[in-house]
Amino acid sequence: MHQFLIEPAFGEQRWIVGGYDLTFTNSALWMVITLGALWLFVLLGSRRELVPGRWQMAVESFTGFIQNMLTSNIGPEGKRFVPYVFSLFMFILFANVLGLLPFGVIPGVHPFTVTSHLTVTGVLAIISFAIVLIVGFGRHGFHFFSLFVPHGTPALMIPLIFVVELLSFLVRPFSLGLRLFVAMTAGHILLKVLAAFVINGINLGPAYAAIITVPSFILMIGITLLELLVAAIQAYVFALLTSVYLNDAVNLH
Repeated sequence: MHQFLIEPAFGEQRWIVGGYDLTFTNSALWMVITLGALWLFVLLGSRRELVPGRWQMAVESFTGFIQNMLTSNIGPEGKRFVPYVFSLFMFILFANVLGLLPFGVIPGVHPFTVTSHLTVTGVLAIISFAIVLIVGFGRHGFHFFSLFVPHGTPALMIPLIFVVELLSFLVRPFSLGLRLFVAMTAGHILLKVLAAFVINGINLGPAYAAIITVPSFILMIGITLLELLVAAIQAYVFALLTSVYLNDAVNLH
């Protein structure tokens, strides 16, 4: 599990201020790398040329994809959330993919998937949940609580249904962050186990290499391709659920 350890990015010296550890870690480093890659991607695609190039088409395609998703889930008002959901989707996608790239072939470089930590995915989920609450109460006031009483609920059932719906609503940020964290962590553990089989098979000799290393390496290639798909799907699911929750805040259903 050492691949998930958060350690100082440069040396072992830690920066302690007022009893708090403010050391710049490998997790923070790879979040900065993710933001830098995302910033460069958007910058290269923001030239607004008459004949769009590849980068511009890519950025416009992602933006249009997010806008269509928000419009279909929320309606015309969904366009106002495009900047946030686009940033959320692209950050998760870039973080997931960067963590799978073979940077380990470079001496001293070890890729780190920030979305494999619940602290990161949880913060993203809390931010989305906070925006939902701000939009919901800002738009509807205390009428927002009517979201927890479905239309047509019998009067005797309202107290029970209200509590059940409220608990279901409060669990959303936990399930949102946990889903991404579990998916990325499980995938990387599986790849690490297969990589260990490959190396150990080689070390044990040609016979074991043929029996263990070759099948494990082939399976690693398949799992890596699957993980790239999972990386995109998890980013999409996070953005989709965020848009669904925003729909509840805007339209109360």
